[in-house]
Amino acid sequence: MKHLRYFEALAQHGHFGRAAEACAISQPALSAQVKELEETLGALLVERGSRQIRLTSLGEAFALRAHDILRAVDELADLARASYSPLVGRLRIGVIPTVAPYLLPAVIKELSQLYPGLDLRPREAVTQKLVEDLMAARLDTAIVALPLAQPFLSEVPLFDEEFVLVRPLEDAAEPVPHPRELRDMRLLLLEEGHCFRDQAISFCKISSPLPRNLMEGSSLSTLVQMVGAGIGVTLIPEMAVPIETRSAAVSIARLPRPRPSRAIGMVWRKTNPLSDQLVHIAGVVRQAGMRKDDNSSAQPPSA
Repeated sequence: MKHLRYFEALAQHGHFGRAAEACAISQPALSAQVKELEETLGALLVERGSRQIRLTSLGEAFALRAHDILRAVDELADLARASYSPLVGRLRIGVIPTVAPYLLPAVIKELSQLYPGLDLRPREAVTQKLVEDLMAARLDTAIVALPLAQPFLSEVPLFDEEFVLVRPLEDAAEPVPHPRELRDMRLLLLEEGHCFRDQAISFCKISSPLPRNLMEGSSLSTLVQMVGAGIGVTLIPEMAVPIETRSAAVSIARLPRPRPSRAIGMVWRKTNPLSDQLVHIAGVVRQAGMRKDDNSSAQPPSA
């Protein structure tokens, strides 16, 4: 099994160094394990070049079978864990970047108190990557914006939250613009790949091609700091307000109704043996999210 896991990591990353880092071992050790696997099989799985590696035709077929075997073994372990009470062992949970910094600390604290035997392995990534990792059984569950409408995933709604408008501090007394007016303002958005970007574009009814005055940032923190520097305006989820605005010269305003919002939920593979336990965990995440929402709502409408 150890050989298969190391080889799967190499097939996934296509690089000995990155695969070794993912497996938390040295590159020479991983290379030796893959070589030992090849010697056991009596055939080459990897074409080794000076800068990159390629799987042989056998290696490509072997990688698919190895993945199926490892996934089945993991599900056997999950099946055994599903019989435990309380939940123990490893839990790999993915979270989208526009939720992770604001909700994850509270979720980890709550779950650690309720399930002291739980080994939490959080991972932050955009939705597409989380879905890929769920499909490949590299994650057990993920916290994302719903709906995903993926037939192989179970979806459990957790809570809804509104978006707020972030403007420079000197604009605090100005009338709140209508959503259609945002299209004509210098709007700051997250880079492509973030679902929050797509939600903001949809709310503002911005059509392709995107306006030239639209600017992008890599994180909500970057966007808010850019607003504080007077570069433009942006939308952020309500849960991000306490953290992202405390060190920026910005004002917060609620948009006219109907206000933009998103639904946050938890998803996991329908075949996951831990499904019943994940329903309970979703309840814990829901309570943590609702408390964060209450705290955000307690913030003044302008700051």
